[in-house]
Amino acid sequence: MPRSTVETVFDAPRDIVYRLFTEREAVSPYLPIQVKLIKAGDPATGVGAQHLLGFGKLGVTEEITALVPGERMEYKIVKGAPVKRHIGTVDFADTAEGGTRVVYTMESEPSLPLPAPVLEFGLRQLTNQLIGGVRKALR
Repeated sequence: MPRSTVETVFDAPRDIVYRLFTEREAVSPYLPIQVKLIKAGDPATGVGAQHLLGFGKLGVTEEITALVPGERMEYKIVKGAPVKRHIGTVDFADTAEGGTRVVYTMESEPSLPLPAPVLEFGLRQLTNQLIGGVRKALR
């Protein structure tokens, strides 16, 4: 299954970076697409929250499948993409300088026959756009 991992460091505390990734709509003004919460997750854990990423009603729907506060977020695409399976994992850790290290991994199994390098390139581009949106939100 094609996989892409991007590692980066943000010059911001982990709780702020974590919030920007997990409350996806908070980054929407800084992305070329809209991110909208369409279903709230469990009030205690946030698991089950669904976000639409796209334009209007067109786009992909992601569902938060696991949250470890301040440490990890996992999600899957549940609608709108030509994939059999797509999982994203974002891990957060403090740096010695007071910033936050983020390791963002996406794995995707397409429904259409796409060469793995093409899909991996697309996943990396998408990850970099989301990371770029978080960087802009932190300014």
